[in-house]
Amino acid sequence: MRYVTVTALSHTGLIRDHNEDSLVAGPWTLCGTVTENPQTLVFPLGHPLVVAVADGIGGQPGGEVASELTVRQLSTVGPSLNSEEALREALNVCNRAVYAAAGRDPGLTTMGTTVAGVVVLPDSLLAFNVGDSKVFTATPDGLRQLSTDDSPPLSPGRRTTSLITQSLGGGLRYTPVVPHLVTLPLSLADRYLTCTDGLTDPVPEDAVDGLLQLHSHDNSKAAFELWKAAIEAGGPDNITLALIEVGE
Repeated sequence: MRYVTVTALSHTGLIRDHNEDSLVAGPWTLCGTVTENPQTLVFPLGHPLVVAVADGIGGQPGGEVASELTVRQLSTVGPSLNSEEALREALNVCNRAVYAAAGRDPGLTTMGTTVAGVVVLPDSLLAFNVGDSKVFTATPDGLRQLSTDDSPPLSPGRRTTSLITQSLGGGLRYTPVVPHLVTLPLSLADRYLTCTDGLTDPVPEDAVDGLLQLHSHDNSKAAFELWKAAIEAGGPDNITLALIEVGE
C-alpha cells in the first residue's frame, strides 16, 4: 500500500519577534507557532492531499491572520482538489477570503500572504504558488524548482528580493490572482520540498540541494539541517518547510 509522509517544521528565526508563517498538511494546520523539532505525518495515498506553506507579508498588518485563513481554507477543501481547475478556484476563494476579512477590520487593511505547495494525487502531483514561496522536486540528479516566483527582475549581483508582484490579499481593494500551476507524474524516487523564503533567501539553492542529497534517506534529519542552515545564516525571517515523499 502506498502512503505519503510529510515532514514539517515552522520557526520564527532569529530576527522576527513572531511567526507569520502557516502550514497545512491534509487536515492538520500549524499557524503562527513554533515547532522545536520536525514533525512527521503519514497519510494513505488516495484522496487528494494538500501540503502548503503560507508566508504573511511582512511590514503590513495581519500577516499571520492572512496566512492562517489561507491554510485553514485549503485544509477544508483539500479532499476536493482533484484537478487544476479545482485548485485554481480554491486559491481564488482564499484570495477573496483574505480581502473579505481585511474589509471587516480596518486594522487588517492590506494584509496579505503568499502560498505555495502541492496536491498529491494517486498518480500525479499538482504544484502551485502565488507569491515567492517555493516548491521544488528533489531528485537523485538534483533540485528543480516547480514554482514560479512572483517577483520583479533582480538587480545585477542580487540573488534575492523581498518584493513580490502577486499575493493573496495585500491591496487596498480586491485584486484577482493568477496562480501558477504545474502537473507532473508522481514519482516514488523523488521528494518534494515546499518552503517560505525564510529558508531560500539565506540558504542558496545548491546548499539546499546538498543537504537533501546528504540526508536522502532521513527526512527528519534533512528538515532539521535545512532549518539549521537558515539559522546559521542569520535566521533573518520566519522559516517554514515541508518535505513530502511517497513510499510503499
